Amino acid sequence: QVQLVESGGGLVQPGGSLRLSCAASGKIFSIHAMGWYRQAPGKQRELVAAISSGGRTNYADSVKGRFTISRDHAKNTVYLQMNSLKPEDAAVYYCRLEETDYWGKGTLVIVSS
Repeated sequence: QVQLVESGGGLVQPGGSLRLSCAASGKIFSIHAMGWYRQAPGKQRELVAAISSGGRTNYADSVKGRFTISRDHAKNTVYLQMNSLKPEDAAVYYCRLEETDYWGKGTLVIVSS
């Protein structure tokens, strides 16, 4: 069984930065792509960024140039570095083992002055 645990959310001012982490249990982490998603109140969950097992990345247009996804296979962890945060980035952020039903429980990001 796979467990995904996010951390690193919090309150940040516009223009600030946060780094989210998603720690995964289970040996299948290294062979799966990982994704970060977010869901704001009243909106659908959307893909923010994804990274393949080999390190190939893709990003939503709204975060390109500001967010960076990375992974550490040795630590079974995927990260999302978020810079130049905007109020519209506020949401609950989830990580997912791509192409599976394994999701974390989410971490809340609030962007407000």
